[in-house]
Amino acid sequence: MTARKTAFVLLALVLAVGLTSLPEPARAQGTTGPMPKSEPLPAPPSLNKFPTPEQIVGREMTLEEAVSISLDNAPKILASAGDYLASLQRVNQALAPLLPQLTGIGQYGRGQFISTTTGARSVNDFGSASATASQLLWDFGKTWAAKDAAKFDAQAFRAAAELQKNNIAELVKEQYFTLLLSQRLVTVNEAALDRAEINLRSAKGFFDVGTQPKSFVTRAEVDVANGRLNLIRANNAVSLARVALNTAMGIAINTPTQVKDVLAYEHFSTDRDALLAEALSKRPDYLQIKALADEAEAKVRQTFRDFFPSLVGSGTYGINGITGTPPAGSRSTHGFIDSGPDWNVGLTLNWTVFDGGGKIARYKEAKANVDAIKARVRDTELQIWQNVEQANLNLVAAEESIGAAGKAVESAQENYDLARGRFDAGVANIIELTDAQLALTTAQSNEAQALSDYRIAIARLEQALGRR
Repeated sequence: MTARKTAFVLLALVLAVGLTSLPEPARAQGTTGPMPKSEPLPAPPSLNKFPTPEQIVGREMTLEEAVSISLDNAPKILASAGDYLASLQRVNQALAPLLPQLTGIGQYGRGQFISTTTGARSVNDFGSASATASQLLWDFGKTWAAKDAAKFDAQAFRAAAELQKNNIAELVKEQYFTLLLSQRLVTVNEAALDRAEINLRSAKGFFDVGTQPKSFVTRAEVDVANGRLNLIRANNAVSLARVALNTAMGIAINTPTQVKDVLAYEHFSTDRDALLAEALSKRPDYLQIKALADEAEAKVRQTFRDFFPSLVGSGTYGINGITGTPPAGSRSTHGFIDSGPDWNVGLTLNWTVFDGGGKIARYKEAKANVDAIKARVRDTELQIWQNVEQANLNLVAAEESIGAAGKAVESAQENYDLARGRFDAGVANIIELTDAQLALTTAQSNEAQALSDYRIAIARLEQALGRR
């Protein structure tokens, strides 16, 4: 017997002594006692209502359905869409000065009037009304430049909204495959527990006929207990993954989401020569930084044109009047004194020749912002290049890992079958069998992880390319 096997036998003996010295209820509670059932937390009435889509209740949801649901319900996407709509209104605000402006002024009051000749007093109502129309005739392109800046800002917000959609879609894909992996690991651990329980029954049978020591039974009991613990953890991982997927989709956390198992290998074709070009043409973050660069250029034009005057045409029409009883001795015999309509038209030239250097500072600031945004464009190009290169390398590695993991499962299964046969024949000990059992469980888990990593690598490459 090797030193390694001797150490395992001694460990099993120590565990056997420790377990047999415990009271029976304590041992049972630690291994076979009832476990509390996990239930979703109730939502308080004050919480905002989150949907539970009907198309996923009582059936398995596909990956495409999960992404579609997230695009309709994710709060971050709805928030970014609202920001984009708000930015469109700022374009309209920038255009407003180019259109005619109409303002009205009305005044009404009551006051006491004293005659300067007789000293008589009277209380009269008075009022006035006027309307002024104005039209910007020429401002050397300042308003058009402001409109351009607002338009490019809106384009940046639109790209930000698309970026948020891509990020959410990629997150949903990751959580979808994580849930599938968690479910696959439950199956792996259930099989491992079944094998451990078979090993325990065999060990007890050999012990009952006196061909194997008690330590073999104790070691098998330890494996069964560990198998149950691993299965509990695997089931909890499924619940956590479901919560994460529901959160990413923006639906009620306690939705009993079920997903269709697509955790299988399918070759993902790529054109290496076209990957970077596709990313630069589709990536929302690159389109966003380019729009911000255009906005910075427009602001340079706007601040430069602020040095020039503006020409505005305007016209005003209004009336004034007083009502009441004329003072005693007044020559007026009417109760209404009207000053007649007032009107005027004219041109106004507005030109701030010097404002303490403020315009010059704003122009220099705009020029500096252009230099800064150009550097950020270059940095974004490097980041995109890096993202695409890394995502492609990870995809290749993940694809290669699937074959290696599958071969490991085949070898581990064969090794376990041989160890199982040797143990049943009485020529192998429990240490050899449990080692083979652990190797098989690990290989099966690694295979499931490799398949999940491959599908996640595809999702990340699609995100790096700007696909959804």
